[in-house]
Amino acid sequence: MSEQNIPVTPGPRRSRKPRKTSKWTYVLVLVMFLFVCFSYYAYQIVYTANVENKGEPVYVLIPRGATYEQAMDSIDAKKVIIDRLSFRFMAKLMDYPELVKPGRYELANGLTNYQLIAKLRSGDQDPVKLTYTNVRLKKDLSQKLSTFIDASPAEIDSLLNSPSFTKKLGFDTTTILTMFIPNTYELYWTTPATEMMERMKKEYDNFWTKEREAKAKDLGLSKVEVSVLASIVQAEQSVHADERPRIAGVYLNRLKRNMALQADPTVVFATGDFTIRRVLNTHLRTPSPYNTYLNKGLPPGPINLPSISSINAVLNHEEHEYLYFCAKEDFSGYHAFAVTEAEHKRNAQRFHAAMNQRNIMR
Repeated sequence: MSEQNIPVTPGPRRSRKPRKTSKWTYVLVLVMFLFVCFSYYAYQIVYTANVENKGEPVYVLIPRGATYEQAMDSIDAKKVIIDRLSFRFMAKLMDYPELVKPGRYELANGLTNYQLIAKLRSGDQDPVKLTYTNVRLKKDLSQKLSTFIDASPAEIDSLLNSPSFTKKLGFDTTTILTMFIPNTYELYWTTPATEMMERMKKEYDNFWTKEREAKAKDLGLSKVEVSVLASIVQAEQSVHADERPRIAGVYLNRLKRNMALQADPTVVFATGDFTIRRVLNTHLRTPSPYNTYLNKGLPPGPINLPSISSINAVLNHEEHEYLYFCAKEDFSGYHAFAVTEAEHKRNAQRFHAAMNQRNIMR
């Protein structure tokens, strides 16, 4: 019997059931997603720039005894923190509430939360550039200095008027202003007022080199007297510094001849009225040790804080025979100088006529 191909009918196929996804897989995916999100946010909080000051230097002052909230309020008020919530979160994460330190800090553009908090909590201050010019009185100086350090004008003024403290520095309450040499100095905002004064004394000592001291000695003047005379020279010529050595020469000539200085700025200082533009005979009679019409020699103290230029003008004065000068009638700010009183009177008459023409009566 021949073999035949008998078709085989396949049996019914078994359907493969879909494999069920474990709930733990979903949990794992969710956890990984949350981890990635948190890691990204954490990276943003720590390493992304969070200070934007638009190119302008911005500083914050954290006073002594400030709380965490007060420090945060001071920073918020500067309006340079981009994400305040992340900044506060980072501050607490880094224990800043327990480590608030006083000082003046720059909120530099591009700082991250970590960088800024690290700066604040370590007390890494940015120095203040202390300058003082155009000062006449101790109270004016106290007011200016108080804007550079964490001290009130009253606290600084009390030191300037303290006989014992000024004596420790080598001055008295009348001459203490001559210790301050107008320049730019760096110090920290938290520097106590006493330390600031001691620092100014060091700068004073550095300014008075052996060469300058020798020049003062040659003039027969002390360092204080040089500064007092320089303050008068500066008041006489506040516009054109190039004329100060000539003016200094006039006053030194008068001192050598035992003549009264007759400096109008000292009369104005004696009156206390700094709005005076024209010194009258009534002003010349003002009783005061600062009135150099009534008193020979130098006044007891400076009438302003003389600049380095003015001090150098005295030390390097112009040698000449002039004994008089008055403002020029062209109001250029320069002066007409004279050897004789008669010549001086002619110069003064021209200037007074010009003042009358401009109706300047006081």
